Amino acid sequence: MTFRLVYRFGCLLLGWLRLLARSSAAKDVEILVLRHQLSVLERGRPKPAFELGDRAVITALVRLLRKRERLGLKLLVSPRTSCAGTPDW
Repeated sequence: MTFRLVYRFGCLLLGWLRLLARSSAAKDVEILVLRHQLSVLERGRPKPAFELGDRAVITALVRLLRKRERLGLKLLVSPRTSCAGTPDW
């Protein structure tokens, strides 16, 4: 029990340190992506429906991030499926 608590605290602390090392622009882009996903979810439909414009906005914002930052981002739509013809990540 105590080992799990120490482990969780350590993971949380490392996450905070990793966040401090990121640039301000990367944090802003991540916030914009998450806000856009939230706006799609708030449309009131039972299942989130991403339109082509939503996918294009998310893809454009995510492409501003470095690959390492993209991997940690929780996306509801895969950038690979968002727009045809985008280069491989």
